[in-house]
Amino acid sequence: MEFAQRNNAAPAGAPAPNRASNTKTNKKWASLMRWGTVVLVVSGAILLVALLASIVFSKPNKQSKYVNDNQYQAVFLNGGQVYFGKISELNTKYIALNNIYYLRVNQTVQPTANTSNPNDVSLVKLGCELHGPNDQMVINTDQVIFWENLKADGQVAKAVAEFIKQNPKGQDCTAASAAANAASANSTGTTPATTPTTKKQ
Repeated sequence: MEFAQRNNAAPAGAPAPNRASNTKTNKKWASLMRWGTVVLVVSGAILLVALLASIVFSKPNKQSKYVNDNQYQAVFLNGGQVYFGKISELNTKYIALNNIYYLRVNQTVQPTANTSNPNDVSLVKLGCELHGPNDQMVINTDQVIFWENLKADGQVAKAVAEFIKQNPKGQDCTAASAAANAASANSTGTTPATTPTTKKQ
């Protein structure tokens, strides 16, 4: 019995195991691991919020910044139509156009010797058509080939200015047609097509 106890006893001079020290070390590592996990989770949450904020509040590169408010714009559609006016709103879904004009070809059935061009082109103010539309148009962007700003000294801008000069009180369809034809003739040098006037009763 004494021999077995002697064999199990620690050798003389050997340091006793420090269990308290090992427990402290383990607790320190566990605490550090917990803090590290918390820091990683918080950092990830901050990065995610910053990414979402940048997506929500970032301003995309919009076409609307190219619209010159001091000029008229020409909008060219897929079907070949061209409308002139002021773009009031432009986004990825639609273009809102106001103060609208468009070109009309006046075909002469029997050209005479005085007719220089059997197909005279005149500028028409929107709103005088049979269905009586408002002077505003909303165009789906998938119908638009391209749009552009018009120079103030271009033929269309001059014709519009002439119409406004001759019709300062607003839109009179008879005056609008006459003014637009005269302005188109002055800018192109062609003889304007005559527009029948309606007699008011």
